[in-house]
Order: sequence, then C-alpha cells, then structure tokens
Amino acid sequence: MRIIEGFDNTKAILNRQAKRGVWGDEDREKTVRQIINDVRERGDAALFDYTEKFDRVKLTSLEVDREKINQAYRGIDKELLAAMKLAAARITAYHLEQKKTLVQERRRAKLGWLMRPLRSVGVHVPGFSAPLPSSLLMTAIPARVAGVKEVILMTPPQANGQVAPITLAAAKIAKVDRVFSVGGAQAVAALTFGTESVPAVDKVCGPGNAYVSMAKKMVFGTVGIDGLYGPSEVIIIADETAKAEYAAADLLAQAEHGAASAILIATSRKVAERVNREVEKQLKTLQRRDITAESLEKKGLIAVVPSVDEAIELANLYAPEHLCLLVANATSYVKKVNNAGCLFVGENSIEVLVDYVAGPSHVLPTDGTARFSSELNIMDFVKIIGLVKMDKTDINQLGRAAAVIARAEGLDAHARAAEIRLKDAGQGGS
Repeated sequence: MRIIEGFDNTKAILNRQAKRGVWGDEDREKTVRQIINDVRERGDAALFDYTEKFDRVKLTSLEVDREKINQAYRGIDKELLAAMKLAAARITAYHLEQKKTLVQERRRAKLGWLMRPLRSVGVHVPGFSAPLPSSLLMTAIPARVAGVKEVILMTPPQANGQVAPITLAAAKIAKVDRVFSVGGAQAVAALTFGTESVPAVDKVCGPGNAYVSMAKKMVFGTVGIDGLYGPSEVIIIADETAKAEYAAADLLAQAEHGAASAILIATSRKVAERVNREVEKQLKTLQRRDITAESLEKKGLIAVVPSVDEAIELANLYAPEHLCLLVANATSYVKKVNNAGCLFVGENSIEVLVDYVAGPSHVLPTDGTARFSSELNIMDFVKIIGLVKMDKTDINQLGRAAAVIARAEGLDAHARAAEIRLKDAGQGGS
C-alpha cells in the first residue's frame, strides 16, 4: 500500500466533497429509466424478460413457494443455521432497545406526535454470484421489530434458476412474508409500482450494484428508500499500541469486497511500515488475494499524521462507512467522532462482528454520506405524525400572530381561518 505523510497531504486526498462530480453516467441512467418504465407498463412479463436477459435464467414463476423455503430451512447445515439464529437474536435485541428509546409517542399534551410503522417494506438482497443472507437479516429484522406488517424479499436467482437455500433459510428466520426471485433495477421498479405478482410497498431497502442504486434514486418520491450505497470502506486509526496483525487483518477484510476503500491513518512512520509489512504477509494467504490486492492498489492508502486528534479530524472529513480506533484509551476519543456509519472502539471491537452477528445493522452510509445519514435503524421503518389538540385559550394566545404572518405572505384565507376563531374566542379580528 502507498504511504503518504502529513496532515495537509492526507486532507487533500480524503476531502471527498471537493472532488465530487456528477452522480452516475448517462448510459446507465438511460438503461435504468427504460427498465423502470418497462416494468411499470408490462409488469410480470418485463420481470421474466429482464431476469432471462441479465441473469441468464428463464423462470416459470417469480415467487418462491413456502414449501421451498421450508425445505431450504430444514436442509441447511446445522452450525450455519445456529449462527444465523444467533445473529437474528442479537439484531432483534439491539433494535428492540432502539425501539424502547426512540419510538416514543406523546399524545397527552396539546402538542405531540404519533409513531406509526410503515405498512410494507421491500428488501433487495444481491445474490447472483454469491448469496448474502446477512444483508437480509440486517434489513428485514429491524423492519419487523419496528412493526412493519409486510416484508417482501427480492433477490435474483442463481445460475441454476433457484434462490440460494441459505437466503431462503434466512428469509424464514427473519419472518419475511413473501420471496421473489427477481433482483436488480427491475426488482426496485416492481416494488415501487407493483405488478401482477409483486405488491407495491411503501419503502425499498437494501444494498445492490450501481444499477440498483440508480433505480432507487429515480423512484424516490413515489416510494421511500433507505439510502444509496456504494462500495464498502474503512478508516483504521492506529497508534504505537496497535497490533499490526489486527490492523492488517481488518484492512484486508475490507479490501476483500473488491473496489473497497481500505485506509490506515497511523501516528508514526514506524506504525505505518509495520502494518504495511503485515498486510503483504497476510495477503499471500488469502483465497481472494487477486481481488483484494487490486482493491488495495486502487483504493488502499496509509497516511501518517502526528496525532490521534488529527487522524480523527481527517476521518470526520472523509466520513467513512466504518471507523476503527486501534489506539490507547480509545473510549476517550469517542466524543470527537462526528461522521461515521459505525464506530469501533478498541482492538476487540471487530468490524466483522458487526458484519454478521453483533447486533447493529451492517447496512451503513457510504461515499461520505455518513455526514448526514445513519446506519439502517428502527427509525427507517416508522414515521412521525404531528399531533395538535388546542383550545380557545391557545387561539387567543397564538391566533393574532398567525394571522399577521399569513397576511404578510399574502395569504388572506389563511389569516381569516385564524381570525374567525379569534372572534369566537372573544378577541375579534381585523
């Protein structure tokens, strides 16, 4: 991995807002718009056609029947099943705690709010090249905990024409209502507008490739979306106390995704070189070493700055999906972190645990969007409805001010709505 030194040099590289250009490209946008319009007009027929075109699978049915899901669940490796159940239990517990804290109504006061779960959510999970049951658990379970009544899974079939058994087993564990063997931009369109088979939902969630992200961006407004997700990324901050083998392993785990950003910010050249040597050593032993090496070459970086405080300042500028503090007294720096999808405090807070079993969702903001967005959480699946219960006393206190502002804006009907009530309340109007 390349090593650079100095705060200013690193800042110039990590300042993503200064380099951000036009989102997406015209050819991809044209393709996705065509897919969306086609699915909207032709429904299931378009889904069959696009699955054959893009996934090279000719389906006879879009929906996976319940018996196939049950068979997959019964046939899965018992240790794997136990691991997924453990993950599901921890994800559920984490989001139940969020629900207790965040989803609180206030109905007794004159001004309050109601909390209502979304009616239905569509979850997109990639899976043509490799199944991703963890992404299903991380998305569907928070929706269920929030009280969403219907959860629909969209995932592409594998080359054999079937949805991966591990994905079906995860769907049963997560209590998904219906499963469709359709993925990609066409799945997003189906969830948005509905087809003969696929129901329209209130919100589309989950990761996907650039075409899925483009489709989610285009349909937003007709349907809700959780976010737009790009390649995975990590910043690891390491000082002299950091174990080089830990830092290297975490960098490689990130780079293994392919096209992922793996960045180390070290507080000395010695630390940087020690971790770099360990990266080269461990890389040789990986099955996906070619993909991982390419990722490190294109998007890997080791920076050297004088202090942990400066490293955190750079991390806040970059707003990474994952931020790991492999430093002495790591907890003392938590209050200084403002921008990160998920923060990992200390050498035992391993990113891979959150990827699978810790509890928080691993669906996290990428590409600098952690500046203004959050991990997928319980609030993504509820909405707040303002509640107003006022009386004549409130009209007397507030009505005149409302009318004055309304007339200043040239909205006399607004003003009159307040003044009529002022008259009845005893103050009169203009």
